[in-house]
Amino acid sequence: MDCLAKEDLKDLLVPCGEHCISLYMPTNRVPAEGRQDLIRFKNMVRESEEWLIRWGLRPPEAKEYLAPLLKLSDDLGFWQYRGDGLALFRSPEMIRRYRLPVPFDELVVVANRFHLKPLIPLLTEDSNFYVLALSQNEIRLIQGNRCSAWEVELEDIPASLAEYLRYDEPERQFQFRGKEPVAGGGRRHAIFFAHGAGLDDSKDDIRRYFQQIDKGLKEILGQNPAPLILAGVDYLMSIYREVNSHPNLLREGIMGNPELLSPEELHARAWKQVQPRFLKARAETIARYKQRAGTGRTAREIKEIVPAAALGRVETLVVALGVHVFCRFLPERGTVELHDQPAAGSEDLLDRAAIETLLNGGVVYTDEREALPDNAPVIALFRY
Repeated sequence: MDCLAKEDLKDLLVPCGEHCISLYMPTNRVPAEGRQDLIRFKNMVRESEEWLIRWGLRPPEAKEYLAPLLKLSDDLGFWQYRGDGLALFRSPEMIRRYRLPVPFDELVVVANRFHLKPLIPLLTEDSNFYVLALSQNEIRLIQGNRCSAWEVELEDIPASLAEYLRYDEPERQFQFRGKEPVAGGGRRHAIFFAHGAGLDDSKDDIRRYFQQIDKGLKEILGQNPAPLILAGVDYLMSIYREVNSHPNLLREGIMGNPELLSPEELHARAWKQVQPRFLKARAETIARYKQRAGTGRTAREIKEIVPAAALGRVETLVVALGVHVFCRFLPERGTVELHDQPAAGSEDLLDRAAIETLLNGGVVYTDEREALPDNAPVIALFRY
């Protein structure tokens, strides 16, 4: 799978003319289902062609514009490693494609900028978490959200504690980073103990090893505040907690040997622990919104929220799921024109407000519309 960072959003948020294509579709991780994915993809490219013709391109021009997308359908290497969903963006200047762990609904949008709202669940504060699985035979890092979980492949680390101890400098640092899954769906194991090494005899060695893993996690997570959950036997988790520096390591853990648990099984157990926290955070946000109502520090009108988000005023945003507000934002005037239906130059401003908030360091939550005050499609809490 591919990584999606806020820097990608900055590139995708820039207006790029009237022929920005945003294509979202679910994909199957099982190779045997790959043919269905290709058929779906080609059908959606044809739908994109119909939209381009409606927007004024002649059929030959539309076909030429979409030729690189059709070429992608023949790229077996790209389709070999699929996530749960594909997000693809085409403009006159660029083509971006992301294989992601979100089972997107099928959607094609052609507008003067890319449609990014389906990506929000990957970037919001109320869905993302990590599981660090510790066992005698391997270390795994699992990334998850409300929809699914996937394993972050690790490299550039000692393959075992014995290998680590062979270093001349025991405190020598190492890094690890994500990479593509290995062929056949396998993963690289980090064998944890040499023959004859016992837990009681190796506590200091394990602690030093875990310190290096903690340093490696900083390379992956950076300042990411997403919860980190440990999975393993109590003895190993206790040692790791002594050296941990991640700011949001949960006190709870997934007890037992995680070696035989798939990412999906770890996801199910971890989600039971993190979901109440996410629900509490959203509830507290809505409560703060009600307390601040009438103070000038809140808003529920999209005409007010979008310009504020662009200026970095939005501290926290809650967006209703499945709701669209088609409008045209005029940044030079700081005003919004509302449209009943998609039109030339229009965009989904809930999408824009959420992305602008994230890019300016704000927090975005998603929830059912019924949970928002007064059934509003969006609410905002302002920094000032």
